[in-house]
Amino acid sequence: QVQLVESGGGSVQAGGSLRLSCAASGYTDGAYCMGWFRQAPGKEREEVAIIDKVGSTTYADSVKGRFTISQDNAKNTLYLQMNSLQPEDTAMYHCAAGRVSWWYGGSCSDRVSLYNYWGQGTQVTVSS
Repeated sequence: QVQLVESGGGSVQAGGSLRLSCAASGYTDGAYCMGWFRQAPGKEREEVAIIDKVGSTTYADSVKGRFTISQDNAKNTLYLQMNSLQPEDTAMYHCAAGRVSWWYGGSCSDRVSLYNYWGQGTQVTVSS
């Protein structure tokens, strides 16, 4: 099965940057949607950034222009570069993956049911 392990979280001041990493293993032949989600205490889980099986990306309006999702296939690693961090970005960040058919024509965004593999999470705290 697919296993995901996040790293790179920490505490930073507003305006700072962090890069989160998600190391993936256990892949079998297939296509995947992958993305980053976050959840703050008492808040609903939020989709932050998604990358689909052909590399197209989607971002939440709240992070667009500040965050960048990318992947390094040679290292089996997904990244989230976070710049200009704000206190509102404070949350537990999880990477997630969901296997789809090669012919899947639907969106990887706003389809949380597709994501059946989740990492343990890494905490990001931004102070003002």
